[in-house]
Amino acid sequence: MILIESTLGNVRDPQWVAALEGATIDWLELDQWEAQKSRLRKATLGEVELALSLDRNSHLHDGDVLIWDEAKRAAVVARITLREVMIIDLQEVVGEHVEKMVQTLFELGHALGNQHWPAVVKGTKVYVPLTVDKKVMNSVMKTHALPGVRHEFMPGSDVIPYLAPHESRRLFGGASDTPHSHHHASKDSHGHDHSHGHSHGHSHDHDH
Repeated sequence: MILIESTLGNVRDPQWVAALEGATIDWLELDQWEAQKSRLRKATLGEVELALSLDRNSHLHDGDVLIWDEAKRAAVVARITLREVMIIDLQEVVGEHVEKMVQTLFELGHALGNQHWPAVVKGTKVYVPLTVDKKVMNSVMKTHALPGVRHEFMPGSDVIPYLAPHESRRLFGGASDTPHSHHHASKDSHGHDHSHGHSHGHSHDHDH
């Protein structure tokens, strides 16, 4: 059992990009829920038993380097599997007459709010993480069948590049947030968070 109390860096860091070239990598695979824990015991794919004991309120990020053996040029790296994301495209709706556009957006907000699905709005796209089975989410969207509203599903890892760190945390609970994200989106320019609280019936907490 190897105790891990801190990380050495991230595979995206320039120094680690160079250091890991040609190196042997053993992966500690975590789902996004496991990645939020500061205390965890789990084996790597190479069957190395690890005991994670990070500072309280800290967690692993995808690509964090946990162990590095310079002599053997071998590393243990965290790999976090993120859930898929439903992407709702409103481009067609935005081009509609104002009254129709407002009605469609209101109905969409009502539909998502009733399900208590967290969401992030960027430009004309709404990002909603899979919190239930994909079939259920598809069914909800098809039931409402709002004109001009299109949706598709994408792997969470493919969505990350389009999100600011605080938006990633909204969708993935912090599991995807890397310490060196270079995407700085302003909340004042289409980066509005929309969270749906569970403690007040069907009320909606809007974090602007």
